[in-house]
Amino acid sequence: MSIIIMILLLSLLILVHEAGHFLAARAFGIKVEKFGFGLPVGPTLFRTKCGDVEILVHAFLLGGYVSFPDDDKDCELPMDSEDRFINKPIWQRAVVVSAGVIANVICAFALVFFVAGWTKQLPSGNYEIYAAGISAPKGASVWTSGLQSGDRIVSANGCDIKNVYSFVTIVKNSAKDSGIMSENVINENYDKLKALNPGLEKDEIIPADLSIRIPQDLSRDVITMDKYTAKGAKYFKTSGVKLNSELKSLKKEIEGKSVYTSNGQYTMYEIAQVISDGVHPININVLRDGKIVKLNPIYPDEKGLIGIGLAAKQTMIKTNTPVKIIKGGSKYLWDNTYLMMYSLGQLFTGNIPLKEMHGVVAITKIGGDMIEKAGKSSGILLAALISMNLAILNILPIPALDGGHLIFLIAEKIMGKPLDEKIIERISSVFFSLLIILMIFIVFNDITLLVSK
Repeated sequence: MSIIIMILLLSLLILVHEAGHFLAARAFGIKVEKFGFGLPVGPTLFRTKCGDVEILVHAFLLGGYVSFPDDDKDCELPMDSEDRFINKPIWQRAVVVSAGVIANVICAFALVFFVAGWTKQLPSGNYEIYAAGISAPKGASVWTSGLQSGDRIVSANGCDIKNVYSFVTIVKNSAKDSGIMSENVINENYDKLKALNPGLEKDEIIPADLSIRIPQDLSRDVITMDKYTAKGAKYFKTSGVKLNSELKSLKKEIEGKSVYTSNGQYTMYEIAQVISDGVHPININVLRDGKIVKLNPIYPDEKGLIGIGLAAKQTMIKTNTPVKIIKGGSKYLWDNTYLMMYSLGQLFTGNIPLKEMHGVVAITKIGGDMIEKAGKSSGILLAALISMNLAILNILPIPALDGGHLIFLIAEKIMGKPLDEKIIERISSVFFSLLIILMIFIVFNDITLLVSK
């Protein structure tokens, strides 16, 4: 039932988008030949007439369209007919093209305002994260950190902790002996190494049987992340110098020693790399009894574990008055839309891999799970965000999308005459084919994700 509800919500968003085009066209006296649910690829499941408009439902349900007489070469309407799309002023055509996007934006606000009024609250997207208990083995650094069960974790390594993901990501990537060090830390430890062994140069092979002193107050990498990564809008990437297998073997020889006797194979800089690998401190601030308490550093083990349980409580935006509904709903949409646009930019720049692109199949499953676990209001809010996402994607300046058609209209306005229809058709056909390929790729990603779950 939850999945069925999610499918109905997604279907509503497609219908809203196409209804925007349809209503705008009718408002300007443009004849609409077809109203299609799904894309005209493969068999047509349903076909009927509503007045002079043909209603179609296609098997390939990932989309929809409104067809004008201009799209049909065999149309009997005279070329100079006012019913044709092409014969309307550019500004009217631009409104018709943009109307689907506008409809999706209005729909998004309507759905959010509905939930805000219905439930009297909206999720802020931020969580209060608490230490639910300590289960670390004896001798673990968490026992000497000062952490207490019930402490609210406010920040870790300078990163505000407002969800479980950000804290767990910092902890896991702070695993002991990860084999990855930053250039800055290596250089700092080289300077300390050089100060104890001034007669040796950076890239000089240390002579065999020569003993060198190893500094004990070593600099360590502190793992943190920016606010976009903390919210999951950007991939967390580890970067730096990686120890090769030989240096990992050398690390075992040097570890715990204050003096190392050279075997005549390694340079001072390689020694600096080796001693830079090790623990990564996590500096945590907690809220306890209304006061911020700074803990002693905690050091994860080789598996990236510190031995504590976590509990999360989402903070909610109160929307119990009309003013709060409008302000809270608008803020909810703005915050989430901004993150979506940022994530989209990360996708185009390659910072988020293409395998993370997902579509209607995964959304339906995830949305169904949300409705089952958190109630119908969560599914409606997800539908609102998807509606806004559809608006953003459709307004992109890509041929075969609404934004691409707007670009053609702008070019027509600048040139003072319509663009060659054959050129537009060829460009649109190429990008439409690419769009279908992309959709197939996304469906494959969705299925892979669901199977792996």
